[in-house]
Amino acid sequence: MTVVHPIARAWITTGGTGAQNYDEFADDAEITAIIGANPHSALAIEMPHKAPDAEGRSFLDSLPAAVARLAEAKADGSYTPAERVVVLYRISEPASDGAAYGLFAAVDTDQISTSADEPGLVIRNEDVFIEKVRERVALAEETGHLLSPVLLLQTGRGEELHTALAAATERAGAPAATDVDQSGRTHAIWLVGPGPEQDELTALAGGGELVVADGNHRSLAAQTGGLRRFLAVVTTPASVAIQPYNRLVAELTVTPDELVAELTAAGATVEPVAGPATVPTGGGVVHLYTAGRTLAVKLPATAGGGVVDNLDHALVERVLLRGVLGLDPGDKRITYVGGDYPAEWLTGEVDAGRAELAVLIAPVTVDDFVAVNLARQKLPRKSTWFTPKARAGLVLAQLGDDGAGA
Repeated sequence: MTVVHPIARAWITTGGTGAQNYDEFADDAEITAIIGANPHSALAIEMPHKAPDAEGRSFLDSLPAAVARLAEAKADGSYTPAERVVVLYRISEPASDGAAYGLFAAVDTDQISTSADEPGLVIRNEDVFIEKVRERVALAEETGHLLSPVLLLQTGRGEELHTALAAATERAGAPAATDVDQSGRTHAIWLVGPGPEQDELTALAGGGELVVADGNHRSLAAQTGGLRRFLAVVTTPASVAIQPYNRLVAELTVTPDELVAELTAAGATVEPVAGPATVPTGGGVVHLYTAGRTLAVKLPATAGGGVVDNLDHALVERVLLRGVLGLDPGDKRITYVGGDYPAEWLTGEVDAGRAELAVLIAPVTVDDFVAVNLARQKLPRKSTWFTPKARAGLVLAQLGDDGAGA
């Protein structure tokens, strides 16, 4: 038996509803601007409190507006219903023959594993912010739908799945819908109903351990909300890359000179860097930018620590944020900035006075990512920025009265 299944009750976009996921933004003003420009975007449902007409209402207070927007989108033909389908998914890069492939499907929630002694084929690998999880639970309960998928990496039969998905899209004809994202990538989907092809694809998609590449909060929300299944896109190692995941600190608790002194006292090696700040090309050193200066910092490793303990992201949390600045990683003064934002954007935020420190961290390597997951250990929160991202609002899963989820 596979852990990947058809979506029992799906709603498929007819165009114009696709959106970046709610957690891909470094600045909430971007969300408001996108919703203002396209009120039909799924982002208007996922982040109703950021809509231009939200008037300062909280997330929970804005949920009735989210429910109304979804009902309107279904009524005006922005979505069309489908039953017992999986959905082929292809993301094409602009001016390139390269493509990423995935499969929208429903995945068993009871297969989620977060430790070595917890059985399951779906491995969640990062710490989370519990408030974000509560918001996702509330959104699903109020709207009765899942709007954005968890991105799962098939580690057991990834090559076979990649080949099968590429072949299936080639013979599928015109897509059911397409959507172009902010980077110019074209997202295309095709429906596959019950039959041998659907059976083959779900067997391949569920044919080995599935690692959460994006959507740790959404997968935990499925557990917390008691959903039997959750909406996912199962993708392949050949379809994704890991980009940097950096940090901005809005307000320092020490002066820049004290920052250097306290890092040095903690055992770090701090060296000035000439020229513009960049993301380090490899692990072991992080770059800090503050008060017009760039510093290369080698943070002290944990003696006897494992792979997770000595990842740059873990050292930044432990030595810099907690130790020197006295900030919990969930502090509102810290913004987690994904790889879609280049180094010059982060340093520009500091130069403009909207932040006081940029922390530039080399991306986690695929080898380290795999090693951590095989050991069923957790990465520090916001450690991996996988690209390309699965688009929200293309395929929705309607929840059943029995709580069966997707």
